[in-house]
Amino acid sequence: MSGVLLRLAGPLQAWGTAAAFAERDTRSHPTRSALLGMILAAEGRARGDDLDPAWAALEFTVRVDRPGTRLVDFHTVGGGYPRSRTVPTSEGRRRSEATATLVSRRHYLSDAAFVVAAHGPDELADRAAAALRVPHWAPYLGRRSCPADQPMLLTREPIEDAEAELYHVPLARSRPDHPVERVDVDFIRSAHGDQTGMEHGEELDDIPISFHPHRRTYHTRRVVVRTEALPAELCGGIGADYLDTLAVYLGISAP
Repeated sequence: MSGVLLRLAGPLQAWGTAAAFAERDTRSHPTRSALLGMILAAEGRARGDDLDPAWAALEFTVRVDRPGTRLVDFHTVGGGYPRSRTVPTSEGRRRSEATATLVSRRHYLSDAAFVVAAHGPDELADRAAAALRVPHWAPYLGRRSCPADQPMLLTREPIEDAEAELYHVPLARSRPDHPVERVDVDFIRSAHGDQTGMEHGEELDDIPISFHPHRRTYHTRRVVVRTEALPAELCGGIGADYLDTLAVYLGISAP
């Protein structure tokens, strides 16, 4: 068993599970379908391709460095044009000028930061690492308008226990102003077994069965959120300060 570490940070992220039509939601953390879709896109798989069932063995553990702030974009498209240039209807006609403007509300996480361990059988970890090193299609943070900060792939080769390494990667947050030895950090995993008193959970429709644009299908899984206390010295700051700390952790800069 091995895995890779992904750093997911950027101005905006969107991890929807019920995004459709005029209301495009986001969850508070990356979903399994989005993360697996990112790897498959990096491999060059098209949405209509059959999904290899072997990927079901790949687990994702999400560490929440910064939850971000929820933002809603009042989004319009198609307004102000003559009828010959309005948005096409499903019948192939053009909308009238009076009904040309399409309105949607798009939800985002602003300034959030996560570190994800994608771990499982060695073969899958190797495929994920190889794809993300040289992606066929550039990864994005849930929506094409949300590019990822770099570096995104923290481990160019799979490592033995990626989930355990989440306890050593610098946190993308500032150290508290008051003196503390430990800080609370949320970890999100698929539920296996009974939930403990230290966890809370939810059900998500994010196990992809098919990414086909016309027959997307998902199964439900239960995820648990566990808050754990990590050393405060792991806080690496934000912005350039964090990148400097991360460079030292990755061994590409001296302490």
